Order: sequence, then C-alpha cells, then structure tokens
Amino acid sequence: MEQPDLFAAPEQPAMLTAGVDEAGRGPLAGAVYAAAVILDPDRPIEGLADSKVLKAARREALALQIQERALAWCVASASVGEIDSLNILRATMLAMQRAVQGLSMPAQLALVDGNQAPKLACTVQTVIKGDALVPAISAASILAKTARDADLMRLHALYPQYAFDQHKGYGTALHLQLLREHGPCAEHRRSFAPIKAFGLVS
Repeated sequence: MEQPDLFAAPEQPAMLTAGVDEAGRGPLAGAVYAAAVILDPDRPIEGLADSKVLKAARREALALQIQERALAWCVASASVGEIDSLNILRATMLAMQRAVQGLSMPAQLALVDGNQAPKLACTVQTVIKGDALVPAISAASILAKTARDADLMRLHALYPQYAFDQHKGYGTALHLQLLREHGPCAEHRRSFAPIKAFGLVS
C-alpha cells in the first residue's frame, strides 16, 4: 500500500475568482451596467463567449444558465445622472464596484475585462479581450449586456419616439435622426458630445 507523503504541502482550496465586465459605455442614453460572476467549476456552462458575438436569443439562454449555475453573480449599474456628474469612465468603475460588492460571497480575485479596473477589496487583474478569453468574464459580459438591453426595452416603452428597441441607445444614424426630430429626453447623457450639440447643457 502506498504511504501518504507526510511532508507534501496540503492541497489549497481554489481561489474564488470573479469575472467582471461592463455594458453600455458608448451609448448616448441609458445607464451603464456591470456584472460580476463567480462560476462553479462543478457546473460548467457550454458556449460562454463575448456577449457581442452572440445572438440575442443565445445571450438570454446563457444568462439564465449563469444565474442558475454560478456560485454567485450580481448585476449593478450607474445612472445617467452619475455618468454626467462623474464621467463615463468613473461611472463604469462605480458600477463594477457595486457588482463585485453585491456578490453573495466575497471574491478573492477579480478578473476585469480591458485595461482599467476599479479599486476593490480583493486582488484585481485586468485582462485585455477577457470577455473572449476568460469564461467568468464572458459570463459577466452576458449578464451585463442582457440586463442593459432589458432596461433599454423599458426606456423604449417610456419613450417610443426614440426607437431604443432598435439601437439600444447607441449613436446610430436612426438614433441621431430621431434626436434631431424630438430633442433629448431625460435618459440621454448630457455630458456626451452629440447630446451637448443640442445646446441643452453648458
């Protein structure tokens, strides 16, 4: 019978690692969203990828699986008012902080998509193109994107004249045309140049 190695280092428990990503930095309207996800290695999810390359129906299906199977997840946002008062970068970092802080178990490491990261209580590491490379970040990108898209559908019901259901707040030709026709609403980011062009802010 093989004897145990009494001098072997004890096996270390896996570090609780959260993937973190955002959705909605670029649009002219609506809040910016962020999500944090700690995946369960015993309940893998097939097909995780950058949310931008997934069709809407696939994103929605994966979002449900993530919510069901992850060890912990949280979606948070920063409002249009916070974007305009803080600037979009700082508001995005705030949304990420809220998402990580809202996890039901504390992460020991946060892997953040991109090259900028919020200050967190745990160790933080940025990952360029992490939403395509790290499954936990892919999961976070999917939750952030589906949550923001749902919020833009809510805005569409309130402000149908802007067709938020079609462009999700991005500065498309259609959105800019409708802005010229109707002017900005309360959900447009007045610190963004195309909205400033209407002369509603100094």
